[in-house]
Amino acid sequence: MADEGRRSGRGGVETAVRTSAVWESVRAVVAEREQQLGRSLRVVDLGGGTGGLAVPLAQLGHHVTVIDPSLDALASLHRRAGDSGVAERVVAVQGDAANLLEVHPDADADLVCCHGTLEFVDDPAATLRSVAGVLADDGYVSLVVATRIAAVLARALAGQFAQAQCALTSDDGRWGPADPLPRRFDAAGITALVEAAGLAVQDLHGVRIFSDLVPAAYVDFDADRAALLKLEQAASRHPDYAFLGHIGAALHVLARRS
Repeated sequence: MADEGRRSGRGGVETAVRTSAVWESVRAVVAEREQQLGRSLRVVDLGGGTGGLAVPLAQLGHHVTVIDPSLDALASLHRRAGDSGVAERVVAVQGDAANLLEVHPDADADLVCCHGTLEFVDDPAATLRSVAGVLADDGYVSLVVATRIAAVLARALAGQFAQAQCALTSDDGRWGPADPLPRRFDAAGITALVEAAGLAVQDLHGVRIFSDLVPAAYVDFDADRAALLKLEQAASRHPDYAFLGHIGAALHVLARRS
């Protein structure tokens, strides 16, 4: 068949280009922590929406509380968890970063995931303090944030040089009034925010270094997608070219409360 080897749909969290690298790191931390504690983990997914991360974690046997302001997203989460056979391990709570400590007052989370959320909250520093407040001792935080440099490169490659300069020099990393993101981050800035919340950075690496720049037709087959993911992993961890990780569309930060 001509389409043999072609990818089907968007792929799961472990194989999709946009999520594979993050999932690999999260799964490794989860496995290590589960072995240390000798039990399944208690996970909070802030802004977890329809459960793209929560359901795979529940399928590994962990208990996940998804906190999201959208009732529609939480309804989709409920259906997704039910279809995946993990409804008993997934709890949906309507809330957001501003009232996190109200809807989850206990400091019992072994892992808090906050992916693509800090860009939109009113006060990233306050959000990270709240995240730290729901963590158990030695608990981990997984953060994924959009990067400034990726916006600079994208606008420059699109021929929007004034917008690229704005993204480079603005306080919030935005390229102009029409920019859909309220803010972007760089490695130094997100590290400072994490440490100010009383958390210690354990790992920081770039994700989607090349994938957002590659035409979709180039990863239309499983083998091509796997090769791209392998390249992404090698580039983000290469000892001589660590800077490549900082030009990714996003940064993935793992931090720990100790």
